[in-house]
Amino acid sequence: MNPKDKEFIIKELPFFSGLAKGELAAIKARAQVVEYHKGQIIYEEKSSPSAFYCIISGRVQIYTKDKEGRQLTLEYLHRGKYFGIISLLTNEPHSVTSLAINDCVILVIKKDDFDFVLKSIPRLAIDLSRTLSRRLKRKDIHQKKIFESTVVSVFSSYAHAGKTVYALNLALSLRRETAKSVIILDILPQDKIHTLPHKLELAQPRIFDLSSSAEIYILPKDYILESKFGVNLCCFYYQQDNDTCLKRLIEILSLLVNDYHYILLDLPAAMDRSIISMLNQSDLIHILSSPDPVDLKRTNNLVSRLKTDFNFDPQKIKTIVNEYKLAKIDYSCQLEILGQEIFATIPKIKFDAGERLIIDDPDCEYSKAVRRIARQLGDCLVGLVLGVGVGYGFCHIGVLKVIEEEKIPIDIIAGSSIGSLIASLWAIGKSSQEILEITSKFRQPKHIWGLIDLTFPRFGFIKGNKLRRFLKKHLGDKTFYDVKLPLKIIASDVRRKEPRILDKGLLVDAIMASCSMPGVFAPFKFKEEVLFDGGVTNPLPTESLMQIGVKKIIAVNVTPSREDILRQLVKLKEGVLPEPGALAQQNKPLGWFGRLKNIFKLNIVDIIFSSVEVLQSEVARREGELADIVLHPDTTGLFWLELHRADEFARRGEMEARNNLDKIWQLVNE
Repeated sequence: MNPKDKEFIIKELPFFSGLAKGELAAIKARAQVVEYHKGQIIYEEKSSPSAFYCIISGRVQIYTKDKEGRQLTLEYLHRGKYFGIISLLTNEPHSVTSLAINDCVILVIKKDDFDFVLKSIPRLAIDLSRTLSRRLKRKDIHQKKIFESTVVSVFSSYAHAGKTVYALNLALSLRRETAKSVIILDILPQDKIHTLPHKLELAQPRIFDLSSSAEIYILPKDYILESKFGVNLCCFYYQQDNDTCLKRLIEILSLLVNDYHYILLDLPAAMDRSIISMLNQSDLIHILSSPDPVDLKRTNNLVSRLKTDFNFDPQKIKTIVNEYKLAKIDYSCQLEILGQEIFATIPKIKFDAGERLIIDDPDCEYSKAVRRIARQLGDCLVGLVLGVGVGYGFCHIGVLKVIEEEKIPIDIIAGSSIGSLIASLWAIGKSSQEILEITSKFRQPKHIWGLIDLTFPRFGFIKGNKLRRFLKKHLGDKTFYDVKLPLKIIASDVRRKEPRILDKGLLVDAIMASCSMPGVFAPFKFKEEVLFDGGVTNPLPTESLMQIGVKKIIAVNVTPSREDILRQLVKLKEGVLPEPGALAQQNKPLGWFGRLKNIFKLNIVDIIFSSVEVLQSEVARREGELADIVLHPDTTGLFWLELHRADEFARRGEMEARNNLDKIWQLVNE
């Protein structure tokens, strides 16, 4: 592997993201990139501690064997997941076997080198300790059945915030999206009534009293109820400021992590010592608030207390705005009052809707929002990346058509340049057919003049005002808050010489910044920043999705590779292909556009685009290595400025997507 590619890949692996340049260099010097073939054992159960392993591509099966020697699969791991750490940190033999179930590329750091890395970069040890707590099991109690468990507390600073309905639907969605084991622990004071049994259509359960002093070695089965929806439930009573309650809960959790991938704690809205301690046992805390200013202020105070008074890790606290109350203020004001990022917003439930929305009304906006949260929590988010390419970018429309027709789940979308425009139109709810109809503005080659307003070329000779009016016509004043699908737009920061991920403010502003090709368009001033075309730094912005933990990425790279360009030149010389634009000019006077195209063949615009295209093709290739699937439509015989051939571009994109459908579904379903 090229050393530069190795450095690029290490930097983008979630475990190493955010490290300084010197720290990354230390890891690069001690890491190896190893290929394992399908069916190859990486390490076996009971073997000695060997190395730190992190998956770059491929899938790894983690399994153990029961007393009869039968294989018990604990987990399937994919890109970005690391393993082998329990043995490294405890110096005990491996408790599981790891097997490459397809050809894998894995980053390997041997034991001695990894010890050096941890001493050199202490914060990695902190991150590992969190993972260790999720993976260590009470094997002395019974055979472990899972590889890693996650404990999530659902909480609020006040009653009636919709947390129980949220906890229920999050559990149902986790079960449906991941097919993994889920249990809800419903914890209430003794004067309250548990409502979750009714919501899950269960008989009134036995309720376990956490204040009991009885020793817990195993939780009696009759306390755990199995619902027909695949989610289990256990109900508890607790007493405020009772240390015994916490001790009992920790004992119970240490048992349940052997059997459940996800344990959700539905906690009462109280700030007594017991509840705070219970929160601290969680890997994640989801705090619900309405968009009402008073409720947001309460939530702000709660989160501040957890961080400052109780030293909670800020990364584990996720604030969720539940719009069951009418929002009196806009999104930016909500952020200002809350004083932190909003992890997610869940829409208001319809008046006549049931409470198991994931089951009873899966297509409502509430269900879609909770489903995205569950898929992120379950490491099964599917991201779509749309690359740069001017006219080539219309191939994206054909890919979107296949995604719509095949109902392929896409959880988040990112785009650069033309990719940002098409991603934005799709994210606000326009179909691929509607997007293709928008391109009808360019049905005649001369219509490209409708986007060109020349200016004195100090920074670029196209002002961009006409392009802005075109965008405004189709996007209006919509912001990133108005999209129906999370959206990331990439531009390039001129001063810092680095990519800039835009996900706030007006969509039109972000697209203008992402489409401002240097030397052609004047740079876009975004607040105090000067931004250029996103394709300069991120022509295929897979990096933006990896940074936020998206594990499954489909990238559409429409930038012709160096090999594509050379093949096309050979065919042009041999007369197999017509000159660019020749089809449009057959039997027609040359006209203004024809003269413009002839000028462009030797003009600075074509020189700029061709030069950028060559550079972008190499960067896009590297960024494509971060994707699980790269769709690369065949654009032979098409020219980057032939916007009037949108139908043909879209057809090429559709062909490429259909040719890779099996791979796409394998990725989505794994």
